[in-house]
Amino acid sequence: MVPQVMLRTFLILTLLLAWLYDASAQPRKELRVGVPGVPAALDPASALEGATPLIARQVFDTLVSYREGSTDIEPGLATRWAVSRDGLVWTFTLRDGVRFHDGAALTGAEAASSFERVLQATPPSPVWSALLRGSPGVVRQVRAPDAKTVQFVLSQPYAPLLTVLAHPGLGVARTSSPVEGTTRLVGTGPYRVVDASGGRIAIEAIGRHWNGAPRTERIVFLDVATDDNAEAEFDARSLDVWFPAGPPRRTEWALSTLGTRVGYLAFQTEKEPFSRKKIRHAVAAALEPAVIGVALDRAAVPLPSFLPVGVWGRREGSPLIGGTRETVKTLLAEGGWPKGYKPTMVVATDVSPVASRRLAETLQLMLGAADIPVNIRLEPADVARSAMHGGEHEIALTEAGVVGGDPHLFLYPLSASEGAIKGPRALNFAFYRNPRLDDILVRASQLSFRTERAKLYQRAQGILADEMPWIPLYVRLVWGVARPEVRNLRLHPTGFHRLSTLTLDSGFGLTP
Repeated sequence: MVPQVMLRTFLILTLLLAWLYDASAQPRKELRVGVPGVPAALDPASALEGATPLIARQVFDTLVSYREGSTDIEPGLATRWAVSRDGLVWTFTLRDGVRFHDGAALTGAEAASSFERVLQATPPSPVWSALLRGSPGVVRQVRAPDAKTVQFVLSQPYAPLLTVLAHPGLGVARTSSPVEGTTRLVGTGPYRVVDASGGRIAIEAIGRHWNGAPRTERIVFLDVATDDNAEAEFDARSLDVWFPAGPPRRTEWALSTLGTRVGYLAFQTEKEPFSRKKIRHAVAAALEPAVIGVALDRAAVPLPSFLPVGVWGRREGSPLIGGTRETVKTLLAEGGWPKGYKPTMVVATDVSPVASRRLAETLQLMLGAADIPVNIRLEPADVARSAMHGGEHEIALTEAGVVGGDPHLFLYPLSASEGAIKGPRALNFAFYRNPRLDDILVRASQLSFRTERAKLYQRAQGILADEMPWIPLYVRLVWGVARPEVRNLRLHPTGFHRLSTLTLDSGFGLTP
């Protein structure tokens, strides 16, 4: 009798273990991704940064796409493109056989309608305003000569158009028939939205996609704003991936890549002594990259060039900061540093955790040790920005992004005379004016050939390295945290990661 009971128990345990093993061997079909600020409804044109363009990247295809790891361009919905000799008409040939998630075919008319919807939006789309110089900005018309073609007609030559069209905010969207009184936007991407409610958006893989079938059938985006929230979700196994806004407290499972947001020092070059090039070079020579790196901790890394690594057109060369005490002393003497002078450095305390007290105090110590004493003026972002717009500062520690991945949308606003006019539209906080540099930057924005544009941007960076109206200090890191069972996560410098390649390894199914 006892042996029969033991045998029955053994069989039950064997079946239970087999069932558990079989369950763990089945890959989970749902990937759970935490991001701060999940939108209530997904409109790609509603946000320039954050969770919205990341989610939109999975749902709405763009005419062209960013290459892996950079802002170089490759075909997307358009397989080829051309520009007229005067630079005013860009023509894109659409890919064959593409359909929207509701079954409608992608045509030139549908693509043109998608862009016209955003162009005519009230209030203006923040994406369109930032990338295409407002509404209508540089775009006069978007039209469809035939079913396979969409054209952008510009009011002036604007070469950055090609790069910025890869931004998810300019994804092609079709206005679908209203459901229960609500108009929906549908895309042609590898996933379609199936649910959006209360800090949560679920997307599911479509049956077929021109760039290959997604590896994960379903992705759920959850609003996870803080480290504490993320820790709790990871511990409960209700989160697989987290994309925090800054460096996560958790180092286990964390990975990072260089981003496109740059911190820099801007000199008010209209004021003495920072109108003198040798004084600006003395400040640059007094800054030590390794010490800055310690102050940045895990938020960013020192930047030795005017453009981050992932942005095309970057000029390689000698580091922009760092030098000997003797070099600093000589430059100060030749530049005529005023005896007893102590300039003020304006710093926004709530722009980011990087451009804040710790880095400012580190810069103050380094400069003070090189006989360049400075005061620190810590201000809320709006107050600091107002001071910089008015040119009230002598030195400013601030940040700017390589918007849309194109060098023009970074180098031009920070360095050209157009942005050096005091007031709320000022972007050149150095108030530096150089007609030769202006000419190079304008020509680079008008030429359609990428290789020629890159040469001009490298020349512009050479001038900036010689004149030094502003000094790049660091580039922020883009972070992700993924459980060990998540495979194929590759972070993109823009933060717009491609998630259709992710998988969950079933071999980790029973790990805690």
